[in-house]
Amino acid sequence: MENLKVAHEIFSIERVYKSDPESVYSAWSNLEAKANWFIGPGDWSVVQRKLDFRIGGEEILHGRFPNGKETLYKARFSDLIENQRIVFVYDMILSGKIHSVSIASVEIEKVDSSSTKLTFTEQVAFLDQTIGREGVASRKEGTLAHLIRLTDYLEKVK
Repeated sequence: MENLKVAHEIFSIERVYKSDPESVYSAWSNLEAKANWFIGPGDWSVVQRKLDFRIGGEEILHGRFPNGKETLYKARFSDLIENQRIVFVYDMILSGKIHSVSIASVEIEKVDSSSTKLTFTEQVAFLDQTIGREGVASRKEGTLAHLIRLTDYLEKVK
């Protein structure tokens, strides 16, 4: 059996939204809102979506590509401060095999009367060291795509 090492990485992304902190927080805490921007790429489709937004609650986003490959995002909320902070731990499972385990934080700060800064920070353990930096670049790119879709969503609901 191959001895695979864990690759540990960390990244942060900052975005400023032309929305108040309440709207930004709501986009994370409301299932219908989050379904508008927290989605898979391209031809990926939802199999199951669940959001129990409370400390100890879980979020599930299970999806499938036309070729049969599946993604399963399973999160548990560790800390929530309304309109300010979300901290969660999540597993990313690809086609039935655990790919990574992460702790992530979303910090929400009012910038002025019409803007909010969001800082997303993730500490990820890729369970196959061969993924390493390539994996974190892909994860950061995917997270940024979500946060850009969040911009589009917030503009739409103004």
